[in-house]
Amino acid sequence: MEDKHILTLDIGTSTIRCFIYNSKTEAVGKAVDQVVLHYPKLGFVEIDPDELWTSVVNVVQKSLKDANITAQQVTAMGISTQRATFLNWSRKTGKPFHKFITWKDLRADKLVKQWNSSYTWKLLKISAYILYLILRSKRFRAGSVFKFMNTQTCLRLYWTLHNVPALKNAVQDGDALFGTLDTWLLYKMTGGQIHMTDVSSASATGFYDPFTMQWANWAITLLKIPRDALPTVVDTAGDHFTSSLATIWGHPIRIVSCMADQTASMWGSCCFETGDVKLTMGTGTFFNINTGGEPHASVSGLYPIVGWRLGDELVFSAEGANNDTASIIKWAQNLGLFKNAEETAEIALSVSDTDGVYFIPAFSGLGPPYNDGTAASGFVGMKPSTSKAHLVRAVLESLAFRTAQLYACVKAETDYSFNVIRLDGGVSNNDFIAQLVADLTELRVERPVHVEMSSLGCAHIVGYTLGIWKSKEELKSLRKIDCVFNPRQHVKKAYEITFARWQDAVKRMCGWYNGETTSQSTISDSSTSTPQSFKLSSGREKNGSISA
Repeated sequence: MEDKHILTLDIGTSTIRCFIYNSKTEAVGKAVDQVVLHYPKLGFVEIDPDELWTSVVNVVQKSLKDANITAQQVTAMGISTQRATFLNWSRKTGKPFHKFITWKDLRADKLVKQWNSSYTWKLLKISAYILYLILRSKRFRAGSVFKFMNTQTCLRLYWTLHNVPALKNAVQDGDALFGTLDTWLLYKMTGGQIHMTDVSSASATGFYDPFTMQWANWAITLLKIPRDALPTVVDTAGDHFTSSLATIWGHPIRIVSCMADQTASMWGSCCFETGDVKLTMGTGTFFNINTGGEPHASVSGLYPIVGWRLGDELVFSAEGANNDTASIIKWAQNLGLFKNAEETAEIALSVSDTDGVYFIPAFSGLGPPYNDGTAASGFVGMKPSTSKAHLVRAVLESLAFRTAQLYACVKAETDYSFNVIRLDGGVSNNDFIAQLVADLTELRVERPVHVEMSSLGCAHIVGYTLGIWKSKEELKSLRKIDCVFNPRQHVKKAYEITFARWQDAVKRMCGWYNGETTSQSTISDSSTSTPQSFKLSSGREKNGSISA
């Protein structure tokens, strides 16, 4: 029987990856390119649509050449993209009104602060809480603690509607189309035939309600978002995505799936059961738990998102995020703390502790349990004896500490029994971080042979939809684990003092850009309900990973 070829296109924050898989989920062709980010002003982070499209076309062509096949031999393709990065373009001409505004962009920071502190928003949240007390609806409980964040699309979209003249005119004329990166890609690949997004990408915008599975009326009304500009929200996989134009790669390629990268990662890690956990450590850290058929109403800042929808199968996820991970490693490298990221684990283990130095990884603010966009990054506690090795260890520890905090939130808010964290993303290759995450969470941490789970997840969902793989159990059987990191209780005990001191250092950096030096007024409105931080520090022993 002729082998099937599934092409996956994964567009992250920094890279574009195209893989071609066979029926055994083996990569038979691949190509990688860089996403060029533009920084026209302080806080602005953009992607040029034309540059991105050229890179997408080229990377697919290179992967086909690497696999020694043509577009005609591709059975189908799947797409996964970074979330909350968006564009507005003309319905008539297809011409963009501005560059892509990425999820890392901070141009709406003042709006975020203004809206969160406004009387209007506070009144809405109080009203939501009253409705929760009356109706006991999780939807209103979640609404009562909802905070605008820079990573959400909504206020950055609001900014464009008020600051891009051509877009303002187009909205008035009914000529504006809005879309996250996935929507625009589908529009381009099909020659403008479809204007769609899937449920997973829509739910990451901040104005798609996972409790009603519709664009949120409150956001559309309050932020004056033109409803006719919004894409149709569809299932994560199916026939609705049609095929790419023949003129792009020489032959039409059937598009079976389009989804958010964290959904793709969950499929790559086979997180199909309620309570399954995956931890992506890429540009940012994303801790996702499969919550089954119900969205999670969090009080600590975990974000309820739609995992995927396939016909009658609707799966939700609760997500805790720390927006700076690989970006922190890259910054430390540019600072001259080390030459290669691959050597950081060894450098960290060359010293027994950080010599009392702590690092706060908050270039884009801090997520749960702080939910503070005004927090600052920095080293605390440096002294004449501080060496580069101490600083490197402090950086790596901080990334594991933030993951431990996210897990504490999840553990406090859910009743699931956790045993395993399934790891992926480039930073997961760091043995020091992977082992420390296992130690602090007291969970077994599994790292796969190939850590780029978004690409593999695309292949999984495409093949599953087409019947190439008959069941999710079959997909699980194809999963390949490279290393297992088992928790060491004595290490967690040794980290108690250091973790407590690190948390104190974090509090000092919270509210920094509001002129505050403590976190008392910047922790989420529900701080009284925030899970009590478990204490965790110094004393770190190397423990080799166990081959699966």
